[in-house]
This record gives sequence, structure tokens and C-alpha cells, in this order.
Amino acid sequence: MQKINRNVVLALLSLTSLVFLLFQLCYYKFYLSQKNGAAFSKVRGSQSGQDSTRWHVVRKFLGLISSHNIPVYLIDPLILGLVDKDIEQIRSSPDGPSPACKYFCAPRDFTTFALLDKTWKHEVGLFRTAEKMGFQWLKIINKDPRLDGMDDLSGMEIPLHYIFKLASHAIHLVVFYERSGNFLWHGPLRLKQHMDRKFVPFRKLHFGRYPGAYEKPELLLVSIDDLKVQIPKNPSSFLQEVSHSRFLECRYREARAFFQLYPDDASLDAVEFRKKAKSLLHLAALTLNNLGVKFWLSSGTCLGWYRQCNVIPHSKDVDLGIFIRDYKADIIPAFQKAGLPLKHKFGKVEDSLELSFQGEDDVKLDIFFFYEEDDHIWNGGTQAKSGKKFKYLFPKFTLCWTEFVELKVHVPCETLQYVEANYGPEWKVPVKTWDWKSSPSNVQDNGVWPVDEWDDVIQIY
Repeated sequence: MQKINRNVVLALLSLTSLVFLLFQLCYYKFYLSQKNGAAFSKVRGSQSGQDSTRWHVVRKFLGLISSHNIPVYLIDPLILGLVDKDIEQIRSSPDGPSPACKYFCAPRDFTTFALLDKTWKHEVGLFRTAEKMGFQWLKIINKDPRLDGMDDLSGMEIPLHYIFKLASHAIHLVVFYERSGNFLWHGPLRLKQHMDRKFVPFRKLHFGRYPGAYEKPELLLVSIDDLKVQIPKNPSSFLQEVSHSRFLECRYREARAFFQLYPDDASLDAVEFRKKAKSLLHLAALTLNNLGVKFWLSSGTCLGWYRQCNVIPHSKDVDLGIFIRDYKADIIPAFQKAGLPLKHKFGKVEDSLELSFQGEDDVKLDIFFFYEEDDHIWNGGTQAKSGKKFKYLFPKFTLCWTEFVELKVHVPCETLQYVEANYGPEWKVPVKTWDWKSSPSNVQDNGVWPVDEWDDVIQIY
């Protein structure tokens, strides 16, 4: 009898200990961890508490923005890169459960979402709710460049970035704005002096080092790791934009200083030319964009953008640059179909190619093709009557977006070096008499076309 009682007592003690242990686990999971912002929710395929924390923070953030009817979409390059590999499977099962936490549990310090400014204006209530849910938040504001112009340099500030932090994970919310060139823009992430620079690892953020320009994405609602989220319908296309999105603003402050020294030409001829040049540039951009050919503002058109934020009225043409590697045989037929007949074709694809198309009245479109060498880039020129060849040398450059005459277009990121190469150190001084064979600072002789090639390399229409 004594032996039986001892066994019963031991069993009761073991059961009591087990119940107490389970109580402690539940207490930690459902109270302490939530209180401290680190609840480890059950996620299929989760390998560690840290993995689960990332998923939990994203889930909480999506619940937060949903409660305030804020339509955000995922733009995180790391996650979209993973999603893109499985995009067909994800599209085919938008509501199906995920077999494992593959995307939002991937190792990282933050997750990035985007917000269109015009879709939401009530941030005070959002912050209050966020704090109640355990989030810390940071708001980054800066000047609105859309209000800058020749008549006014506005000091109005707008929200550019929000950061919400919970436990060891952060949500970076990038605010996109519509620009007059029918594209989306986000501003730089510049911390004010009083802000905590250790709030998150800012240098690791994918968006904000520079302003960026993007096409308006078509969105797709999908289920990722059991979370409903909007993503760009074509993730690979968006990811390509990310790596080439850097945006440069027109320098209105410098342009205003320029016009104080050299008053703008406001004559009827100048106004009419600028109107025609704008129309021609829009048509050229539409044609080349439809062909998928990357181009940028070159020569006098680039100078006008950089120096005075406008078309130079006495230039009489529109100048574009294209890397020869992007040349397509469809370019000439496409422009002719658009109503721009070929005026001349100089050179050949292998050497010094240059095209010129006739726009309205006497306004023409010149397209220069650029060739890349080990330490420089160059484009060629040809004198029709003599067959002489010229070469214009530029330091190597990359391409950035800008907004010019209500159009999203490329310019060389290293604009000053590009302009100085072409126009020398005195580029700020207007020159109305310009000889393309001798005036440029970077021009040099490049031989003569053989006479037996003239029919191919010197074509005038």
C-alpha cells in the first residue's frame, strides 16, 4: 500500500510540473513576447525564432495599414527576387497556403513597401495605432521638388519615407509621388540632425540613397507565406528599374542665376521653337521607347537642361545620344512611320553612325551613336562635301533619369563632365555661333572616308 501511494505521489508531482511548464510557455508566447514585440507565430517551415519574428512583424504591419485602408505594395528587392523565381506558381495559387516560410522569413534587417501619396493622407491615426501595437516609427520629410520652377523655389516639405520598427525587424515604407512626366518619383532619405542614426541600419536600405524614378506598375494581389500582399505584376521588370532608377533634378536655382546674367529670349520665334522642340522630343521618346531603345539628352539639348532647365532657343534642333550596342535596324522605319523623314545618314554601324530626321518646319532631330572604348566614349561626325571624319571624346558616364519639358528622359549622371567635355570650361556663357567641326572642346580629326564608300556612308535626302 505504501509503495502504491509513493507512485501516485510521484505521478502527481510530475503532472503538476508539466502543467506548470506548459503554463510558463503559454504565458511567454501569448503575453510577454507580444508585450515586447517579438511574438513567434507558427509559420510553416520556420527554422528559428528570428525567422518567425520577421514574418510576424510583416503580418502586424499589414494588419496596421489594412486597418487604416492604406494600399501599400511590396518593393523589397530581396523578396521580389525570390518571388520572381516562383512567380508562375504564386500566380496560379493566389489563395493557397505556403508549404514553408520561404520569402518573409529570409534573413534581412528590414522589409520594404511602397505607398502612393495620393491614396492616403491621415497619418496621425496610423502612428497612434502603430504605437499601441508596439511599433516605434520614424518619419523623414524633405522639400517637394515638384513645386520648384523658374518663378519659385518652394520651401514646402513632404513626407518621403516612413520606418516602423518592432523587435529586431523594421518596415521601410517608401512614398511615391506622381510627376508631370507621367511617372512615379521617390525622394532621398536624408536624416535631420536630431534624428537617431542608429534607429535602423540606414546604409543597408535599398531605397533612399538617391531619388528614384519609376514607371507606374501594374499590381497583383497574391498570397506569400500565407500573407495577402500586392506586388508588381512583373517583378523582374521592376527589379531592372531599381538598379537604374537614379533621378537628377533640374537645377532651377542655378538656372535662375544664369538668366539674371543672360535674360531669356522671350520672342515669338523662341517661344514657337521651344514648342516645336518639345513636341519633337516627345515624339522621339515615344518612338524609341516603343522600340525599347535607351537614349539620353545630348549636345545642346543636354546643355539646355543642365544650364537653364529649358530648350536653348537658338539651337534649332533636338539632340539625342544612343549607345551603338542599342542600335536597331527598325529605328529609321519607325521614325518615318511617325512622320519624321530621314534627312541624312552618315557613317555606318561599325563606325561614326549619325542619323538626322526632319521635324516640323526647320526643326530637326539629330541622333548620335556612341562607341565605348576602354577609357573613354566617343561619337563621330562626317563632313558631307569632303568625306572628312571627326571624333568627339567623352569621359565614361552612366545614365540617370530626369524630368524635362514634362517628359521622363535620361541624361548622363556625370552631367558636368559630359557638358565640359563638349563645351569646355566656359559652358555657362551662351554662344550663338557654333561650328560643329571646330567649336567643340573634344573634337579631333578622324581621317577621311574612302571615296568608294561614300554612297553608303554619306546619304543625304
